[in-house]
Formats: sequence, structure tokens, C-alpha cells
Amino acid sequence: MTQTPSNTSPRNPASKTRNGGPRRPQGGRTPQRRPAPDPTRDLAFDIVCGVVEHRRMLETTLDRAGAMDARDRASAHRLAATTLRHLGSMTELLQPLLRREPPEPVRCALLMGVAQLLHLETPPHAAVGTIVDLLRRRGLAPFAGLANAVLRRVAREGQELLDGLDEDRLDVPPWLWSAWGKRARAISRGLHREAPLDLTLRPGAVAPEGGEMLPTGSVRYPAGTRITALEGFEDGAFWAQDVAATMPVKLMGDVAGRTVVDLCAAPGGKTAQLATAGAQVVAVEREEARAKRLEENIARLKLSAKTVVADAATWRPQTPVDMVLLDAPCSATGTLRRHPDVLWIKRPRDVTALAEGQDALIDAAHEMLKPGGVLLYAVCSLQDEEGPERIKAAMARGGWKFDPFSEEELANMAVARTWDGMFRTHPGLWSELGGMDGFFAARLIKV
Repeated sequence: MTQTPSNTSPRNPASKTRNGGPRRPQGGRTPQRRPAPDPTRDLAFDIVCGVVEHRRMLETTLDRAGAMDARDRASAHRLAATTLRHLGSMTELLQPLLRREPPEPVRCALLMGVAQLLHLETPPHAAVGTIVDLLRRRGLAPFAGLANAVLRRVAREGQELLDGLDEDRLDVPPWLWSAWGKRARAISRGLHREAPLDLTLRPGAVAPEGGEMLPTGSVRYPAGTRITALEGFEDGAFWAQDVAATMPVKLMGDVAGRTVVDLCAAPGGKTAQLATAGAQVVAVEREEARAKRLEENIARLKLSAKTVVADAATWRPQTPVDMVLLDAPCSATGTLRRHPDVLWIKRPRDVTALAEGQDALIDAAHEMLKPGGVLLYAVCSLQDEEGPERIKAAMARGGWKFDPFSEEELANMAVARTWDGMFRTHPGLWSELGGMDGFFAARLIKV
């Protein structure tokens, strides 16, 4: 985080001592009740501290949490994601309320409290009490009084404290805001909303009740919908896939009967699309655990695809193939609605390193294809370095012909077609329908 809390605001003598800790009554120590367990706040706290202090991804902390009630896990994820989504503006809001900078874990707890009060509509007594209890459970009891005073003031004056803050800009790190240019404000506003659940239906399947059909054929459900609870999940009638992520396969054209290599294929949404469209799919995934997950997903959907556990940069098919789909590893800035931790974890140097890997994978795809074969390059990134600049670099190295997408091909998502025939989306698009992830795609022909 780039903001530093101010040390100049007036202290509240009724709630704090001169050193900022809780005031004790005269005559002895304040009796401390033992806080009740709270798996939701504890896990959310671990997630937020992991991101802010250690640049540890949200999903990593979730994976380490072990077995717990599904509702507690979902609630923890929502609280942590909301905190990270509004991290910059809430940090700025807290500045005048703190005389000195608290330890990072305390700040993380305060931010969670503000998120509950201002963005999750948690009743004030619950929002304040749960954070005070959290600090006591985590060995941070000396800061309980501070949290109580600060969060009670936020509960009273929260909207006034927000007035005048440019939340859109504060909630995006400066390097990303600058990189996104004119799109930045629309993207940031899109990031402030929880992502809905989009389903891709298996041909002939009936959509579960409660969904909205999008122009591209995806079916959208409200944020927080549990896919496993929808009728038809166990029967393999559908799979989760953001509407923007469905487009690269559609932009490959007719794949029926063709051999298509799906590079970096897990978790398998695009593999499933290719298989349902009649392609002979070879799904390549480097990590064995992810490959296993892909196979499980394909089995649930009752589809067929060959899985290869290998590094896509070095693996080659026995004979050249008709098509390659490369959904390349990237910064994932296009998925910030679902993974707001990426905002605070990624750095410009990460994008540079990833771009080098993307070039290597494009060159590998060239070696896999027959002459005249098609490469569909895609990334869930908002960064130019991982999108149009990679296509320009590939063209400069030679061996490719750029094949622009036509207006007809993108008739159902015309807003995503760039002036030069590439595909590009961001979370601010289709705002009236609930937005979409950021994606980039372009089509190259081997010459």
C-alpha cells in the first residue's frame, strides 16, 4: 500500500491513553472475557494480512485453511475480497483517525472493520465487536480500545469521511491506473462490484432456474450463487466460465473434426468448449494437480479430451496440428473482480517477466502447427504488454500472418472488437448487465 496513516489527528481521551492503547479503569486491570471463536473473521484476517504483509495470494491462504464449514469459508472470502477491493480508499479514510501508524496486522483488522461497516452493511455493534474480539484472539488486545474508538467513529461518520475521496483512483495502485489510461476509471468502477456467476451450458442442457441469458449464450446468476447447489451440476449440464472467457474458442471458428492443442489448459473451461464443438482436443497442463482437476472437470461433463502433463514451452505433438489455443499464463489483472488480491500483489516487473514467457509459448505454438494452422492467443490481462504488444512482437519475429476478427464474428459482443480487429474486454463493459472479466485475444495464421 502506498498510503501512510497520518499522525496528526486529535486523539479521543475517553477511549485511549497517551500511547494509543485502551484506557484502563482505576484500581486494577480491565477484566477480559475470552472471545468466542469466529472462523469467518479469523480466516479473512489471515487472507488480508497475507496479501498486505507477505504478497501471498488469497487462494493460497484459503487452501491452507483446511477443512471448515462451507458457509464460513464463503463468508471469509467475501469479507477479505471486499476489504481488498476497497483497500486504497479505506486506508485513506483511516488516516485522519490515527495519531500514529499501528502495526500492520492491526491496520488489517481495522480495514476489515471499515469494510463491514461501509460495504457489507454489517450492523455497527457486530462490525465493531467482531474486530475487537479478533484483536484479542490474535494477541493484539492492547489495540482493542483503539479499534473500538476508531470503528465507532466510522460507524457514525463513515459517509462523511468518504466524501471527497476519489475511491475509483485510490483503489487501484498508481502503476496500474497509469497503464490503463482512459479505461482506468471504468475498470475501477467495475472492480468495485462482486462478479456474478456465468455458466456455459453443455449442448442440449437446460439452464437452472434464476439465470439471465446473455447475448453470447452464457447464463448469468447473481454474485454469491453456489454452482454446486444448482440443479444439473452433478449431471455435468454446465460449467462456470466468465462470459468474456468464452469468446476465444468461439473466435476460432469451426473446430469440428480438427486436432486442437489447448495449451495451459486447466481448469478446463475452454477444453470443454472445444470438445463440445467436436474438436479432437489435446489439453496440455504443466502442473500435475491442475491437470488432475482438469480431468475431473471433463469427466463430470461427460466429455472426452486427451490430457498431457508437460511444459507447453518444450512439449511438441507427434505430428503438426490444425489449431492451437494458447491461454497464456499472465498477470491476471483481468480477473480482479474475483481476485482483488492481484491488485496489491503484482508489480510492473512481474508483467515484464510474464511477457517473455508468453513470447516463448507463441514460438512453441508455431512449431506445433501445420502450415496455415491457426493460433488463438489469449490472456486474462488488461496490460498492453501482455496483449497487443505480444502480437506485434510475434509478427516482427516472422512466421505469422495476423487474421483480424470480423464484425460478424463479434456481433454478439461488438464492444469488444478493437479498431484493428483484436478482441479486448474489461470489467467496466456491459455494466448494465453486471460486467465481465478483462480478456484479450488475437488470431494468427502460420505461414
